[in-house]
Amino acid sequence: MSDDRDPADSFRLTDRVAIVTGAGSGIGAETARVLAGAGAHVVCADLDGERAAVTAKEISSAGRPASSGPLDVTDAAAVDSLVRAVHREHGRLDVMANVAGIMVEQPALEVTEQELDLVLAVNLKGVFFGCQSAGRVMPPGASIINMASAIIDHPSPRRVSYAISKAGVVQVTRSFAIELGERGIRVNAVAPGWTVTGLTKRHFSNDDGSIDEQRRDQVVSGKATTSPLGTVAQTTDAALAVLYLASDAARFYTGQVLRPSGGTVFG
Repeated sequence: MSDDRDPADSFRLTDRVAIVTGAGSGIGAETARVLAGAGAHVVCADLDGERAAVTAKEISSAGRPASSGPLDVTDAAAVDSLVRAVHREHGRLDVMANVAGIMVEQPALEVTEQELDLVLAVNLKGVFFGCQSAGRVMPPGASIINMASAIIDHPSPRRVSYAISKAGVVQVTRSFAIELGERGIRVNAVAPGWTVTGLTKRHFSNDDGSIDEQRRDQVVSGKATTSPLGTVAQTTDAALAVLYLASDAARFYTGQVLRPSGGTVFG
């Protein structure tokens, strides 16, 4: 970087094209908004196409380019079709953020084969397919970012399938980083700490879907004690980590795991 260049330019994604999976809600939606705010044209993809469209509309309403579409990340052909369609339309794909994920909570001895298969299909195979498809069309300087979790360092009860899938994401990330590095494509992961999202709000939701505010405060306060900072992550924390890894500021980062976890000391 030349001495007269604004350091903030390294974080801008002007004229770049990004796909974000799981963009209908939570970290995925916030990631889409953050990347768009940095100048990227963002394609919002989600199993729930209507929710992805809502995110894209929010971005467009703010004067930034965005589009959307339904996507089942467990379908390799569908992932490849989306990536190739985006590449045909825009002539490039610079950022692939594989954020889509689910969680099944069960005691380890009670997890069924079907439950395990579902979690691995979405969280692990979905990331693998995203890396594979994007890696085929991306140019040098492009970036793939995969969503892991703080659970890779701090396993917790009833989340064994989730922990397995996210540990696998780290290995997928490192393997693709090695193989795509010779083409100048970077592959990294983000492992956020406990965050209030659709995956976690079930801990304080009533049967009708409404939020029990008292229970929410209790859950959040309890989780906050696991961090030296005394707080929990916000979706923006993970999204900004994705932005960093997508940008030129992280040009020499690959095969790495960023941990916006507040220094979590246990799961």
